[in-house]
Amino acid sequence: MSVVPSTSCFHTSPVLPKRFAFALVTALEFATHSSAESYWTHLLQNGSNIERTLNAVKAKLDATCVDQVLQKCAPNKPLLGLRFFIWAGLQPNYRHSSYMYAKAAKLFDINHNPKIVTDVVKTYGAEGCLVSVKTFKIVLNLCQKANLAEEGLWVLRKMNDFNCRPDTTAYNVVIRLFSNKGYMDVAADLMREMGVVNLYPDMITYVAMIKGFCDAGRLEEACALEKFMRKNGCSPNVVVYSALIDGVCRFGSLERALELLQEMEKMDGECKPNIVTYTSVIQCFCEKSRSLEALHILDRMMASGCFPNRVTMTTLIKGLCGEGYLEEAYKLIDKVVAGGCVSYSECHSSLVLCLLGVKNFEEAEKLFRRMLASAIKPDSLASSTMIKSLCLRGRVLDGLYFYNEIEKLGCMSSVDTDIYSILLAGLCNESHLVEAANLARVMIERRIQLKTPYVEYIIKHLKNSGEKELVSHFAGIAK
Repeated sequence: MSVVPSTSCFHTSPVLPKRFAFALVTALEFATHSSAESYWTHLLQNGSNIERTLNAVKAKLDATCVDQVLQKCAPNKPLLGLRFFIWAGLQPNYRHSSYMYAKAAKLFDINHNPKIVTDVVKTYGAEGCLVSVKTFKIVLNLCQKANLAEEGLWVLRKMNDFNCRPDTTAYNVVIRLFSNKGYMDVAADLMREMGVVNLYPDMITYVAMIKGFCDAGRLEEACALEKFMRKNGCSPNVVVYSALIDGVCRFGSLERALELLQEMEKMDGECKPNIVTYTSVIQCFCEKSRSLEALHILDRMMASGCFPNRVTMTTLIKGLCGEGYLEEAYKLIDKVVAGGCVSYSECHSSLVLCLLGVKNFEEAEKLFRRMLASAIKPDSLASSTMIKSLCLRGRVLDGLYFYNEIEKLGCMSSVDTDIYSILLAGLCNESHLVEAANLARVMIERRIQLKTPYVEYIIKHLKNSGEKELVSHFAGIAK
């Protein structure tokens, strides 16, 4: 028979692990703080060409350390901080995340102070600093985060001054910046320039260009570029086709969009349309009051093994409601829910909101009541909007009833806290003071603050009803 060792061999007093964990966290925080202080002190003590001497600092470099150094530099020494950020991104054991690029761009307010980008490059030249292609890529990534197209192009042009040859990645950053701004002539010139310097556009280049042409309504050029990429051995993927379809839907004909969709459906692998592609086409049909035809696209979508999500369903439900096809909306929901794609809770919540949006309050209320009676949980937005709508119509007791029913279903916690104040104000206004006092106690118990516009009014009514304790609580918060 095997012997089971005593658990005391493995478990110590529960106090020790807590103390150890606290000590470990404290030590790590101190180490990070010390590293940041070491780099900060070095930056202050070494003027020119700091990059050459920063490697001498024997301190741990991680995202927290970089963040702390940037925080110290941002107020009065942003250029110094930016140089440290670029140097840190060049180190072999550390790499900036997308979050850190965004953080640096925000801390140095690069979007409103783009001159700092050109200043840092000029400083490198003035001090004879050793600069690499990777250095410029870090600067370009900052331009991308700050959406600085002109500065990005300036940086790209400056690379040759430092004997750094721009590569496809560098060009892609600048092309994407101009494409996103709609400056497609500049982007096209840069793409042609790539061929002159023996660089080849890749999928990222083509996607940026085609999406840019589509967004600018230049569909012929977008389609021509799609054919061009095929001739050059770069097969379009689902992103390229989705961009084309989206552009054709918005600026061309829906029939042409269906032709492109059919082409994709005949393809294999990563070119087959996905849920984003189908939903984009469905949305365009619904926006042009052709929601019944959009239902046929849904059928094609499901037949291909691609199933709708809530975004797809909300798009269809909104389109059908807007055109008055309420019966078709209900049939659609039953069909899709039966297939297990989405729930009644999601679909009926969307339908309630759409009905309210088209001013069909009576049907929205009926549906909401059926949901509660069938224990179908409405989502937070549908619940909040319905209760608020009732209160605005002077039916605060019905709003309170819905509140209580939602509470029973256990989903009131997700409802907008503004609703409590709206309900409470309505109950006070209609002199339902017992109900108002009960709701106020729930708010206090759940630590839900009374919204500022209602404070004075509610306190006045609670005071008149003799609820001194509630008045004292809300008055204390208001101060």
